[in-house]
Amino acid sequence: MNAPELRTDDRPVLGSDLHLELRGTRLRAGLVEALREAVRGGRLAAGTRLPSSRSLAADLGTARNTVADAYAELVAEGWLTARQGSGTRVARRADPGDRPPHRPLASLPAPAAPSHNLVTGAPDLASFPRADWLRAYRRALTAAPDEAFGYGDPRGRAELRAALAEYLARVRGVHARPERIVVCAGFAHGLTLLARALRERGVRDAAVESYGLELHAGILAGAGLGTPVLPTDGRGTDVGALGDLADCGAVLMTAAHQFPLGGALPPDRRAAVVDWARASGGVVLEDDYDGEFRYDGKSVGALQGLDPERVVYLGTASKSLAPGLRLAWMVLPEDLVDGVVARGSVHGAPSAPDQLAFAEFLGSGAYDRHVRAMRLRYRRRRDQLVAAVAAHAPATRVGGIAAGLHAVLTLPPGTEETTLRTAARHGLAVEGLSPYRRPTAPPPPAGLVVGYATPSDSAWPGALEALCRVLPA
Repeated sequence: MNAPELRTDDRPVLGSDLHLELRGTRLRAGLVEALREAVRGGRLAAGTRLPSSRSLAADLGTARNTVADAYAELVAEGWLTARQGSGTRVARRADPGDRPPHRPLASLPAPAAPSHNLVTGAPDLASFPRADWLRAYRRALTAAPDEAFGYGDPRGRAELRAALAEYLARVRGVHARPERIVVCAGFAHGLTLLARALRERGVRDAAVESYGLELHAGILAGAGLGTPVLPTDGRGTDVGALGDLADCGAVLMTAAHQFPLGGALPPDRRAAVVDWARASGGVVLEDDYDGEFRYDGKSVGALQGLDPERVVYLGTASKSLAPGLRLAWMVLPEDLVDGVVARGSVHGAPSAPDQLAFAEFLGSGAYDRHVRAMRLRYRRRRDQLVAAVAAHAPATRVGGIAAGLHAVLTLPPGTEETTLRTAARHGLAVEGLSPYRRPTAPPPPAGLVVGYATPSDSAWPGALEALCRVLPA
């Protein structure tokens, strides 16, 4: 039997949705008042296009003329506008009952945005490979099974975990199996899951380095962990001090490229921290935030390769691609997988389409090509920074430059604050070294942390020139 043909009034009405609360028994008056209140209260902003009279009438179950008359009354009052081809919209007008805001006779102008940005923490966002990423996204969505759009595995998409296992083994020397990888929405998200799992397991303290991001120590503390500080010397973090911390069950380190000082942990100390973990039953949390960007000499592999059962590897695409992707990952020891996954959720992970796109981006070789191109670009910038500082500010020493996206400029003693104030006056955003010091660590030398990867190619020359102008001669 053939399906009955739809009559005209049975066809679906296409248009925008609009939530209105009508009061009273008179529909037209209630509609006028509800629309007026929605505009007056700001729920319907100026310029908002309203549903057609036919569409809204169908939603309300009333005659079209009732809605058309209500619209006409509000147009006459000035609340709405109606133009052929543009539909009915909220008028750009003030509520007659509103009073103009009080304005003081004199006020300070808002601070101007900096003209040049050398704050560390981000790559050159203008160089994001949009075309290659779009191609990867299209291929990934075309091939995606229907179940990819469900809630899925809290560890992340299997396709991405397999691609990451291959990439990390090849490039960073990480011993990774897909079932040991958990995809997370940024490094901070992963560290939060880890900290909670460690605390639940009975860990009391997680040591941190003398210099680092306060955010990361705060995440550990927020999970109930103490954060004793390890000393540092000319060879980097002194991991020998771990033996004196009786309650310490974990340590957070940037072993391949200490942040922000920039050195790599020497081989004997890499071995020593793994030996401590084996002997004490502790865990090393390895933050490999920019491991792909090494410019001088042999690449420094991940610490995790020394003992996958005692080191948690944490990586991210925030420096290689963009922080806005919210893509990061953990490679976990077997005995931590269940505890971390139990505290995670697919609701906190990156979207499945983004994960599939990244898996395609990795598998196609596009990620390798992008990283190689950016490595050459950032190395040129680093070399230009070193040359410019040597020429314009010979009293300033540039360090921490063998890898990464930033450099540390050591200034003459006592000049950090004055240099930062001068930079602000010249419209240059840059950070001092002091804010990265843990409260119990000895005071650092005067210095700046310069993110030379942050500006776009067109903005870089101006930012470098501005930096040289503010450095002490």
